[in-house]
Amino acid sequence: MKLHFVIAEAALELVPEPLWRESSVKRDAERRAQEAGSILLDRSVHHSAMLKLSDGYRRGRPDLVHLTLLNVTSTPLHQDGKARVYIHTLDDSVLEFGEGARPPKSYARFRNLMEKLLVERPESGLVSVRDATLPQLLKGMGTDYSAGLSVQGAPERLEALAGKLAQKKDPAVVVGGFPRGHFLPRDLKAFDTLVRIDERALDAHVVAARVVYEVEKATKDQR
Repeated sequence: MKLHFVIAEAALELVPEPLWRESSVKRDAERRAQEAGSILLDRSVHHSAMLKLSDGYRRGRPDLVHLTLLNVTSTPLHQDGKARVYIHTLDDSVLEFGEGARPPKSYARFRNLMEKLLVERPESGLVSVRDATLPQLLKGMGTDYSAGLSVQGAPERLEALAGKLAQKKDPAVVVGGFPRGHFLPRDLKAFDTLVRIDERALDAHVVAARVVYEVEKATKDQR
């Protein structure tokens, strides 16, 4: 079994062109000696500029993506080569982490790496970047079962879901990489099932840690 873990509609992107001339963006770019279009959109720095985005509540949280990646790639499942990680962004870019690839633990280094990747868009290497919608990504993986996790889904015990995943050869788990809201209707069709593992809306990094741990246990139980 190899688990494909997808952080979908992630709030990870370069500052969009309409915000390049906003004062908070310009100050940040000048301080870092970079072009405005080559830095990550970050709510903690660009809050005033992001108020002009109609969907700004879903965007500009690369820190959430960073935490979620760390919670997956630091696990025995990933270190044993039984988990692959993908970031699907709101604008349909996909960052695929190669076998054993792990993000920097420092947020500053992670930010710099993401900026470099999104600007250069390498087609190969430890982390590759390409364009793909979420349905295209899951179909291209050749997964035999995909579960989206959302409070809008049908209630299911996490242990039961992990048991199903562990029985598959190439299952995929998809969590939202955005701070608020739900999966967009365009992406719901990508899942074989939509599951709610808790009555509360849990942060993606919490969900990631719990899912991977339960899959690890279920995999051991089936040996």
